[in-house]
Amino acid sequence: MAAAKPGERKLQILQAVAGMLEQPKGEKITTAALAARLELSEAALYRHFASKAQMFEGLIEFIEQTVFGLINKITQEEKSGVKQIEATVSMLLGFAQKNRGMTRVLIGDALVNEDERLQQRVNQLLDRIEATLKQSLRIAATQGEMGEAVDVGAYSNLLVCYVIGRWTQFAKGGFSREPMALWPAQSALLLHK
Repeated sequence: MAAAKPGERKLQILQAVAGMLEQPKGEKITTAALAARLELSEAALYRHFASKAQMFEGLIEFIEQTVFGLINKITQEEKSGVKQIEATVSMLLGFAQKNRGMTRVLIGDALVNEDERLQQRVNQLLDRIEATLKQSLRIAATQGEMGEAVDVGAYSNLLVCYVIGRWTQFAKGGFSREPMALWPAQSALLLHK
């Protein structure tokens, strides 16, 4: 592999990890297999990341930055609470469909037997998504888009469970059941449209 700047090499390593996670069989990623894929030595990997856990942290950071950058854009541009919810859930499903390897991180599949703090970080990310949906539900209720008596905690949790379920079907089904496939019909059910 040609010489690359340190930041570029880190990105190449993370892209390779994500690429390996896209394999439907989902075999455990080892530093040896990753090094072979990149045509590097394991020692070269460790010059960029102190551990495999740091590589996964890099993937989680990418997911956080991407997802919350898009959520912030949605909430700034869309004033309707219901439309914020619809756009946010749609984006989360679409993100998974475009980023298969990242989906395995989001559902925790890729984190089995890894440092438990990685799963905790994913759980915090999901909690933040739920809090964002809760805020959009509050907006929708004050706008009269849904009943004021709506339990925003229960509703936002239902939406996150729906998203995680679609991600799980996608990843566990060998990436054949696309998350967006049923969204138009299911959004009408979930959002009472």
